[in-house]
Amino acid sequence: MAIKVGESLPLDVKLKEMGETGPRDVSVGDIFRGKRVVLFAVPGAFTPTCSMKHLPGFVSGAQNVKAKGVDEVVCLSVNDAFVMDAWGKAQGAGGKVRMLADGNGEFTRAVGLELDAGGFGMGKRSQRYAMVVKDGKVEQLHVEPGGGLNVSSCEAVLGKL
Repeated sequence: MAIKVGESLPLDVKLKEMGETGPRDVSVGDIFRGKRVVLFAVPGAFTPTCSMKHLPGFVSGAQNVKAKGVDEVVCLSVNDAFVMDAWGKAQGAGGKVRMLADGNGEFTRAVGLELDAGGFGMGKRSQRYAMVVKDGKVEQLHVEPGGGLNVSSCEAVLGKL
């Protein structure tokens, strides 16, 4: 069952982020505790909608999102930290959108937003969504009902901040 507005994120789950010397663990608690964060998740780095619309929208709109009282914008995908780092660099995300890897899908499963993309040869991935999290609790949750990009785009999230 998917996480709901008002519920807390699993703060003890570890994600991966590329550091200066390679991938490093970062806990969900460290990312969200004491902050207001917009987290958006995509089914896969370098995939068409994710690369042409979803991430670029947040990269170009990050400053506007932060102007609405958000401390950080985070992109999450069930990919490894190397892929997320390369994708972030290719998209110019540095200093705008923090690129985090949920390589084993632990966070994605814990919040109940897993997607079976086996039919596309991609295995278990994340549904496309955006959430606003304040001090570890879900303030808003916008899960895409189908294959498009409507409720979880930067523009849609900005309209609800």
